[in-house]
Amino acid sequence: MATTNLTIGRKQTGSFEELRCSSILTSGIHQHLIWISAVNTLLSIVSVIGNVLILAALRRESSLHLPSKLFLRCLAISDLSVGLLAEPLNIVYWMSLVYENWDLCQFASAASFIVGYVLASVSLFTLTAISVDRVLALVLRLRYRYVVTIQRTYVAVGFFWGLSTAAAVSSLRTHLITFWFSRIGISVCLTTSIIAYTKIFVTLLRRRVQVRAEIEQPVPSDQSVLNIARYRKAVYSALWIQLALLACYLPYSIVTALLSYRRPSQLFFLAWVMAVSLVYANSSLNPILYCWKISEVRQAVKETIRNSLCWRYS
Repeated sequence: MATTNLTIGRKQTGSFEELRCSSILTSGIHQHLIWISAVNTLLSIVSVIGNVLILAALRRESSLHLPSKLFLRCLAISDLSVGLLAEPLNIVYWMSLVYENWDLCQFASAASFIVGYVLASVSLFTLTAISVDRVLALVLRLRYRYVVTIQRTYVAVGFFWGLSTAAAVSSLRTHLITFWFSRIGISVCLTTSIIAYTKIFVTLLRRRVQVRAEIEQPVPSDQSVLNIARYRKAVYSALWIQLALLACYLPYSIVTALLSYRRPSQLFFLAWVMAVSLVYANSSLNPILYCWKISEVRQAVKETIRNSLCWRYS
C-alpha cells in the first residue's frame, strides 16, 4: 500500500478526464480511497432502505395531491437508483484505482459518470418543478387542479429523464455537451427556484396581512387560515429539500470549476472524490427530510414499518 503523499503543486500532463484512470493522481491516496469507499457503502445501504420506505409510504399516502406525490416519487426513485447503481459503480471505480485494474477502471469511470449525471440532473429538474408547482398552487388557486394534472406531470417527469439521459450519453462522444448542459441547466434551475420561492414568500406575507384583517372581522375565515398554514408547511418542506441538495452539490460544483482551470493534482482528485461522496450523501439525507418535514409521509412510513414487523412476526 502506497504511503500518503499528496501532490499539490506538481503539474500533471493531461486533462482530468485523461488522468482519472492512472496512478499519477492516485498513487498516494489509496488509504483515503478505501475509507471513502467504506463510507459510501454505508451511505448506499441507508439510501436503499430509506427510499424503499419512502416509496412504500407514498403508495399508501392518499392525502397528497397526485402531481406533488409523483414529483416526490420521482425524487425517491432517483435517490434509490443512486444507492443501487451510482454509489456501487463509484466504489468499483475507486477500488479499481487502489488495485490498479485499469481496464475495470475505464468501464467503471464511464458508467459511474453517466449514471450519476442522469440521476443528479433528474433530481435538480424535479426539485425545480416542485418549486414551480408550489407557485402555481398559490397563483392559480381553484384552477390549479385543472392546470397541473397527473398526465402533464408524467410528461414532465418523462422529459426530465429523457433529456438527462441524452445529455449524459453524449459524454461518450464528447464532454463538451455535458459540460455546457450542466452549466446552463444548473443556472436555469437555480434561477427558476430562487424566483419561485421569492414569489411564494412575498405572496405569503401579503396573505398573512389579509388573514389578520379577516380575523378581526366578526366572522373570521377559519378555512383561509387553515389553507395558508398547510400551504406554508408544504413550501417549507420543499425548501428544506432544495437547500439540502444545494449544500450537497455546491462543493462538487466548486471543485469541478477549479479543475477546469487548474491542472489536476492528487489533492484536487481527493477533493473531487469527497465532493462526489457528498453529492451521493444527499440521497441518504432526503428520506430523513421527508419524514421530518412532511407529516403525511412520516405517518405513512411509521405504518409501513409497523405493518412489516407485524407481518414478519405473525
